[in-house]
Formats: sequence, C-alpha cells, structure tokens
Amino acid sequence: MIKPLSLQRGNHIGVISPSYWLNKKVLAETSKLFQDNGYPLIMGKSNTMKWGPFAGHPKDRADDIHRMFSDPDIKAIICARGGYGANRVLPLLDYDLIRKNPKIFMGYSDITAYLTSITQRAGLITFHGPMLVSYKKRFVKYNFELMEQVLFGKKEVTIEYPKDLSPKVLKPGTATGPLWGGNMTLLVNRLGTTDHLNTHGIILFLEDLDEYLYAFERMLVQMRTAGLFDHIKGLIIGELDEFKDQGIPFERNTDQIIMDICGDLDIPIVSNFPCGHGTYQATLPISVPAELNANEQKPYLKLLEPAVELDS
Repeated sequence: MIKPLSLQRGNHIGVISPSYWLNKKVLAETSKLFQDNGYPLIMGKSNTMKWGPFAGHPKDRADDIHRMFSDPDIKAIICARGGYGANRVLPLLDYDLIRKNPKIFMGYSDITAYLTSITQRAGLITFHGPMLVSYKKRFVKYNFELMEQVLFGKKEVTIEYPKDLSPKVLKPGTATGPLWGGNMTLLVNRLGTTDHLNTHGIILFLEDLDEYLYAFERMLVQMRTAGLFDHIKGLIIGELDEFKDQGIPFERNTDQIIMDICGDLDIPIVSNFPCGHGTYQATLPISVPAELNANEQKPYLKLLEPAVELDS
C-alpha cells in the first residue's frame, strides 16, 4: 500500500463536498476550527455547487477530487460531509492520477465508497475519520487530537474508548490484521460490483445511522450470506446513532442482533466503538495492520505501524 505524506501544522488542507453539499454557515464555522488550529484551507469548487442535494453533478465532483490530488500545495483532503451520491462519481475517478499524487484523503458515511475504492484500486491508504460536519455542534477534542496523532505519523497509536462512551465486549479475545470497513449501507451497496470489499483476513469495522432495527439485522444477514464475515479476524461495531424501532417492537437491541447473526464466529467482537456518526470519531486508516484487544476491562485498537510517511 502507498502511504501518503504526513500532515503538519501549517500544511494546506483541501476541503471538498463529493456527495451532498454542506450548509454555508456550518461550512464557515467548521472551517474556522481547522484554521484556528493551524491549518489553512483551500476550498474546492464542489463546496459552492448545488444540484438538488448534491454538491454539483457527478463530473463536477469527480473533477474537484482530481484538482485536489493534482494540487502540490495541498497536503491532505478532508470531506465537508457525506450524504449520498458517491456511487455516481466512482466510475469517473482517475485512479492512476490519484496513485501518482498520493495524499491524505479522509471522511466517513457515504465517503466509505471513496475510501474503499481508492484504497483497493489505487493502492493508497485512506482514512475513515472526522469531517467538517463532525464539528457542527461543538469542537470534539478527542476527535481532533486522535486525528492529528494518526495523520502526523505517531509511531504507536492506541485507540481507546473515551471516558463517557461505554465499552461493550460482545466476544473477548485478540486479533491482528489489516483494518477495513466503514458505513454498512455503503458496503452492502457495493456487493456484487467491481468495488466490493475483500474481507479475507481483515479486522472489519462497521457503523451506520438512522436505521430501523429490522434493517440493521437485514444488512448483517446479507453480509453474512454474501461471505463477508467468513474469513475476518475481528469485528468492530461503531456507535449506531439514532437507531429506532417500529410500532411492533423488534424486542432485541443492536448487540443482541449482532450476536444472533455473528455470535458463532470465533473472533473478538466489540460494539459502541468510537467511530461513525456518533459524537466520537476515531481516525481509522484503511488497510493498515492493527491489533484488536477485546478484553473485558479496557478494550482497545492499536495501529501496528504509522499510516503515513514522514516528510523528509
């Protein structure tokens, strides 16, 4: 895998909206947080485009991604928000251009599609982590400091649960393997396509937002039936934010559903992990070797090598 160059304070960060557009006021306020912390921003054209809920037509958004990777002044690319629409842009991406101009690319939610495709097709490590919209309500110190640790290239990064997020160990144990995953809906959406995720030997992390409990089970069943869990080494479930029930109670919570579908797998499983749409969003480098330690007292995920190259 190609490691992008590390980030340093003072480096320019490019901001794009490759799926939905972000409200102007929120974009301005969250941009200021990055600038106040030492990162001048270069705003992509997609941030001012609108085509319904999308930040421009698919080609507009693809062109913006290409401009960001091609610009030598930009050291990292962070998405403003997710939403929907990556599946229209992916066929337009120039993966050869991306491979020849490697740099940090980060986001989550619908951005999962970009992360998976770029890492699999261009061989470039990407990052499932906070976007500008992550700071819409407030500045989250945990998110920002962990992002810097990973993107600065700290030698040993251990990702622990923040103090006010309860760890849940569904199956104890330890596992090592490359770290892959992201939004469940997006991963299920890619099944049967050329961009489906190869899960052999990996530690898989999953997250999602605003789903009915039955839909959560349906996606897990589909993933299990499609073989995505057959050869994984460990399973991490992130914060499942704003999940809901129907009028007739499902009568099982998300942890019970996970164990119903995956409980027979001989792997460590943790849930409520700080990634996804909740308050806490760890920066998880896609494809980097990691160790999942699912002990009952203090579960954690350790990155076994830096995800970036130090700039000489």
